Amino acid sequence: MITRKILIIEDDKDLAGITRDMLESYGYEVAMAENCERAFEILRGEQFHLLLVDVNLPDGTGFEVCRELRSVSRVPVIFASARTGEEDKIRGLDMGGDDYLAKPYSLRELLARVNALIRRTYDAGGEEPVYRLGDITVDRNNRTVEKKGREIKLALKEFDLLAYLCAHPGQAVRKEELLHEVWGIFSEAEIATVAVHIRWLREKLEEEPSNPRLIKTVWGVGYQIDPQTE
Repeated sequence: MITRKILIIEDDKDLAGITRDMLESYGYEVAMAENCERAFEILRGEQFHLLLVDVNLPDGTGFEVCRELRSVSRVPVIFASARTGEEDKIRGLDMGGDDYLAKPYSLRELLARVNALIRRTYDAGGEEPVYRLGDITVDRNNRTVEKKGREIKLALKEFDLLAYLCAHPGQAVRKEELLHEVWGIFSEAEIATVAVHIRWLREKLEEEPSNPRLIKTVWGVGYQIDPQTE
């Protein structure tokens, strides 16, 4: 069994230590960095399966860390911050974050989110189907998307969201279900996360994002993949 490695980027040493001890007790291998500079030093020498990143750091922000990281890696990133405003959450997602956890958080909730993100990213297991939607091909096994034979780069959660919708072709999937199944989040306060990722998918996949034919909005419910898209 592969041991999953997590990097905690957090300047609160007590919180980082408690979080590390909890994650290690559940079988994860954990490293810690107290600032951006140290985080980049560690990342240059090691690969990790997930990053838990504080937003406010002594020599920068977690947003900056994520932005730099996304130029070379698609490793899952969970932001953890006392900055809980909608703008901060949206900015974190825009930078390529996969989840945003408000401080103070419970260790049980953190563990649940880490487990869900690790499972959806690495532990799908078995041979998954290939979905063909007009000129778009979604390969769940290789986690790739092609449009007219050209690969389309998707962020981790963008792919997971698209794959979940593809697994329910023609069905109107509720926003709450998508939030739960793709992000492992239950709070209705996070519903905007789904809409943001749907917008990103449309911008990458639709011929006319403002008039989508592949990913349709079902008003008052959620979203639907049209399997007959040409």
